[in-house]
Amino acid sequence: MEQQVVIAGGGPVGLWLAAELRLGGVSVTVVEERTDVDQRSKALTIHPRTIEILASREVHEPFLAEGLRIPGGHFATLDERLDFSVLDTPFPYTLALPQARTEELLEEHALALGATIVRGHRVGGFTEDAGSVTVQVQGPDGPYELRAAYLVGCDGTRSTVRTAAGIGFPGTPSTVLGWLGDVVLDHPPRPGFGVFGPRGGLLVAPLPGGRHRLVGVSPDSLTTESPGDLPLEELRAKVVAITGEDYGMRDPVWLSRFGNATRLASEYRRGRVLLAGDAAHQHFPTGGVGMNVGIQDAHNLGWKLAAALGGRAPDALLDSYHSERHPVGAQLMEHSRAQTALMTAFTPEGLDLRSFLSGMIATQPDFGRALAERLTALGVAYPAPDATAHPLTGSRAPDLSFTDSGGNLHGRLRADSHLLLDLTGAAPGQGVLADRARPGLTVHTAALDRPPAAWVSVRAALIRPDGHVAWIGTDADDTALAAAADRALTSMYGPAPSPAAAG
Repeated sequence: MEQQVVIAGGGPVGLWLAAELRLGGVSVTVVEERTDVDQRSKALTIHPRTIEILASREVHEPFLAEGLRIPGGHFATLDERLDFSVLDTPFPYTLALPQARTEELLEEHALALGATIVRGHRVGGFTEDAGSVTVQVQGPDGPYELRAAYLVGCDGTRSTVRTAAGIGFPGTPSTVLGWLGDVVLDHPPRPGFGVFGPRGGLLVAPLPGGRHRLVGVSPDSLTTESPGDLPLEELRAKVVAITGEDYGMRDPVWLSRFGNATRLASEYRRGRVLLAGDAAHQHFPTGGVGMNVGIQDAHNLGWKLAAALGGRAPDALLDSYHSERHPVGAQLMEHSRAQTALMTAFTPEGLDLRSFLSGMIATQPDFGRALAERLTALGVAYPAPDATAHPLTGSRAPDLSFTDSGGNLHGRLRADSHLLLDLTGAAPGQGVLADRARPGLTVHTAALDRPPAAWVSVRAALIRPDGHVAWIGTDADDTALAAAADRALTSMYGPAPSPAAAG
């Protein structure tokens, strides 16, 4: 059986990647070892940038309808929460939605687009030659092979694909064991409850079905040895030690411990094998960012794989996946370790450090906003191609609004093409750049409605399928603007096709 791409792992990352590839016209098979969606939801939080990604493919409404909107977040459970209302996004909040439901919605999306998803099958290894990858799969009826142009490992921290590819996974071992319990609380605390002190830290979050998740660390969490399973009575004792009460906890559906091992794949791409999500990075689940960063990996990779396989871009474009996302993974390691240090700072000195940083968030708006932009990934910007590029190049484009009922940017983005914005104010179809459309490129002529300050002087912009800026044009002269746009398009696509070829 042959597919253009095989994805190992059918969690949120693999499912989003599969959908992106199908939107780009690529055939894809997802191989997932689990027979059903795991109802023990590790992730609960969908961050603003991830909601933007969902909106750019017009699949965000079910998530908004079912998720609980929380207008902020925390950094290391500091007392002063981060205010997301100041962020430049139409979604200034996180959504609390169990990962199990997120997976169900993403699977529906991928299947509706024609992705093949096989459950109860496991990738065991692969062989690679100059033009393809042959993937060994173990299924319920025995072993078989899938042949593909590329294999993507979205198969978690113990990734079989990463190991088989010989890609290193350096980092630091676990020194902290956090704990969690999904339980019924007869007397739950107020929504958004969190507390931290010398006896430990605790967060409480509501779950569907009348349950709550308790997540915490305590001084006895600072260990390199796992004491084994977490019984309910131990969880109760930890919560009582921190808060003085147990909130009537009963009927657990999941009790677990988790460590702070922190590792980053040395390569996100090796030949015809790529990694995304937990297969590429492992960290303490601080701030609920893990699933989000993985989906953002997939969003960066999907359009590039589709463009390379569709002949719209050279294979070398895939190298930019590592050069753009590996630094994001390194930043994830940094701020996860920093938060872990603060979340285990039970000494008087540590408590004072927490108090100091919390005060900085409260009194220094720019500091709090910078932390929020990092946590939510709204501040992620990729390197510009050269020093002469406009400062907006590589940044995430905000959800620009267009005049005359032209909608907004999210509604114009497509997985299979760049978007060239002609912002010269001409009528639709009559702009300076209106005739530049070609395969892999659409053109939208419009004027901006109340543009952000950084965009006031922008007269043209090339937006990638993942919503990041590829090029900015500011020339006041139309001829110069058109020439600059042609240079940018030629560097990306090669010379424009002749009229005869286009016809």
